[in-house]
Amino acid sequence: MKLYLLACEVLARPLYLCAARSTHIIDIQLVRKAQHNTPNLLRKTLQGYIDATQAYDAVLLGYGLCGQATAGLAARQLPLVLPRAHDCITLFLGSRESYNAQFEQFPGTYWYAQDYIERDDGSGSALSMGSGSDVDLQNVYAQYIQKYGQDNADYLMEVMGAWQQHYQRAAYVDLDGPGSQHVAERAQAEAARRGWTFERIAGDLTVLHRLVEGDWEADFLVVPPGSSVAMSYDDEILKIQSPGG
Repeated sequence: MKLYLLACEVLARPLYLCAARSTHIIDIQLVRKAQHNTPNLLRKTLQGYIDATQAYDAVLLGYGLCGQATAGLAARQLPLVLPRAHDCITLFLGSRESYNAQFEQFPGTYWYAQDYIERDDGSGSALSMGSGSDVDLQNVYAQYIQKYGQDNADYLMEVMGAWQQHYQRAAYVDLDGPGSQHVAERAQAEAARRGWTFERIAGDLTVLHRLVEGDWEADFLVVPPGSSVAMSYDDEILKIQSPGG
């Protein structure tokens, strides 16, 4: 198959790796992580790419529900395939079971990954990976950066105790790629400065491998042309919305 993959840039390295190992032809389009701060804009961006895609067998999404950004996306000429996941943390951890275990045991976790740190543009965008991030906190931090610069913004957030009010633990998802040790040390230093405990968690590429291999029988939503993505409000997370349904 020839597959077109739309994904957040925080998944760049693992997706390129999985695509290189896939038996199929995979073309990847990365989308800036900053768009997570405005789900409606992210949905519009993704829909634009979907609508313009034709010469493929399917469009894949390297996203979960992601703040409802994918809810309402419509499959046009091609099937639309995405993991049944709340956000990208499931894609890094390899299963919904691993995701649920982490969030039940450690709900106040600030998540890091290699591409998330390497692709930081200093704008305060996409404050934390995953649905555990706080939108109001993101907005305050971004405004401080715009007004005072990142160093002063960090100082103000720490003086106010804003980080500690929302997070107690930092977790770095380690996929053991080139340069990962340096990035993990950077994440650990930032966590220490903000008063969080720090943990390195082994990543698992199972979901991403299955996505690019076409192994979609379970844990994926396959939306036929003419239908769209909808929230399911249950453990399945996502469902197909038929025309007029």
